[in-house]
Amino acid sequence: MILFRKYIAFTCLLISIVLWASCNPTGRKAINEEQFASRWYQGKAEINVFDLKQMRYGEEREGNAVMIFVTEDFSKRKQVKLDDPTGAGKGAMKVMKLNMTRDFVTGVYPYNTMLSVFTPVYDDLNSPKIVASVTEWCGQSFVQMNWKNNKYQAKLFSYFEAEGDQEVTISALAEDELFNLIRLNPDLVPDGYMKLIPSLIYNRFTHYPLGAESAKITKRKTGSNQAEVEVIYQEIGRKLLIRYMDAFPYEIMSWEESLTKEDGTEELTSAVRTNVQMLDYWNRNGLQDESIRKSLGL
Repeated sequence: MILFRKYIAFTCLLISIVLWASCNPTGRKAINEEQFASRWYQGKAEINVFDLKQMRYGEEREGNAVMIFVTEDFSKRKQVKLDDPTGAGKGAMKVMKLNMTRDFVTGVYPYNTMLSVFTPVYDDLNSPKIVASVTEWCGQSFVQMNWKNNKYQAKLFSYFEAEGDQEVTISALAEDELFNLIRLNPDLVPDGYMKLIPSLIYNRFTHYPLGAESAKITKRKTGSNQAEVEVIYQEIGRKLLIRYMDAFPYEIMSWEESLTKEDGTEELTSAVRTNVQMLDYWNRNGLQDESIRKSLGL
């Protein structure tokens, strides 16, 4: 009798998996649901800490970068995190969220940047929302791009008079989305020549007009369970190189940005991972939790 009940339970589980797969509208066939859920649906975020060497004003600055990857329920219509995912019904989608910070000092004053990218886990769509901010003692700037009607509607707010407040529309994939696509499955990263929106942090540092640029994406294996994605923008002199483990959960190990200036000199920014933890950090907000920062090297 007990064996029969176990057989029935196992059969029901298989039926549930088949039904889920048949109802999954996504097209993200590269996602292994059982494997993915074991990592990303355990109520924790992945905290990655990097040693950062950031070029700014022609000099290399030491600092740190943090990449936080976590899944959450997202409103398709409002393009914000849902307070009540169950009540949202079909208006909800699961996203992989990247929050990425850079902190470094230029002389007397500090720089703090933050990038947020929300990428659908199952729906084969562009990231519906990408946000970036840069703050330092001179002021702050902020960019938000929302994917609507097959294009990004972007708003830029800056303390510089020449930039002021702007609104532009761009129909292209965003470079910042590549980090999340790698984490979902590197097979989702396109390769070849295409129009690409350069990093929003790059955009803020260079004040280059926000738009799509011609780029080439190359994916290659570099060793046992190691691979990299390279992005080259020939016209604007920018390169991005992302190194990752080529096995689930496809952890980001390092990244490099290079910029060739008009006089031919090259500036290189790099970040190498030093620590990683799975952590429900939103529940660790007491004074006694500050020791966790030390364990992360922050």
